[in-house]
Amino acid sequence: MNRLFSDSFTERYRRDGLIGVRVPQLNPAIWRYAIRDAGNGAMLWFDEKGELVAFNMAHHSGVEGWMGPLAVRTDRQGLGIGKVIVTTAIAWLLEEGVTTLGLETMPRTVENIGFYGQLGFVPQYLTMTMTCDVGNRAAGVRFERLSDLDTERRSSLILGCRRCLDDVAAGYDFTREFELSVDLGIGDAAVIGDDGEVTAFALWHSAPLTRNRPNDELRILKLFATSAEAFEAMMSTVEQCASESGLPRVAVRCQTAYEECYRILTALGYRVRWTDLRMTLTGFPEAVVPGTAVLLSNWEI
Repeated sequence: MNRLFSDSFTERYRRDGLIGVRVPQLNPAIWRYAIRDAGNGAMLWFDEKGELVAFNMAHHSGVEGWMGPLAVRTDRQGLGIGKVIVTTAIAWLLEEGVTTLGLETMPRTVENIGFYGQLGFVPQYLTMTMTCDVGNRAAGVRFERLSDLDTERRSSLILGCRRCLDDVAAGYDFTREFELSVDLGIGDAAVIGDDGEVTAFALWHSAPLTRNRPNDELRILKLFATSAEAFEAMMSTVEQCASESGLPRVAVRCQTAYEECYRILTALGYRVRWTDLRMTLTGFPEAVVPGTAVLLSNWEI
């Protein structure tokens, strides 16, 4: 899977004109997370020799479904295999009862956008990967970190996160992602509460994304906040956690649907490093949380 992933995405960059770019292989620990998170949505296809020819990781967090990473071996591209792996994942996610079904692709890659468009996906927001060097920052608010808690308290806090999220995005459930990240030792989460009610949480990975790289970044996968103020407090909390773990940088993927979040992140010193185009299947749009609440849900590993 790692070789196929690296070769396929390197070829994709080459066709986009980025000659000389070599996509590195992923950290095996990240693959383990992706496969376990996908469960029965982790799908592999083999050729007549029994060699891996394609894969697709289809995930769902309650009613939110998405797919990625996915790839087809370079020598088998253009033969319709891509359509097979995407439509198979769509069928599985729909059987799981998702009401949101999406994926992300590079906005400059018109070939990919056209391919997904033919399968019923339509463009939505941009997702901006934003990073900032954190230094020694203090959260300024009381929070709890999952890895610091005993099993009972951890389960109770995760349940509280699910309940507060369900109030504004019914059916979304990140319980599996919380538990896997901590159990596999690749990430953690912080929760802010007020009188026993969760007002914000963030789930992140700190294990290197690619093979043979040092731990130098905390990457937020899921972030929920009930208000802009809670969002800013959550970002400060994550930065403190990064600093305490010796990680010099925080990365967050902000959808352009949340203009106030973008303004807050920019004011805090975050800068855009990369953009992805979010696409959703017709009839299965992404939930828009009401009022001033924020839900940043990463559709990439």
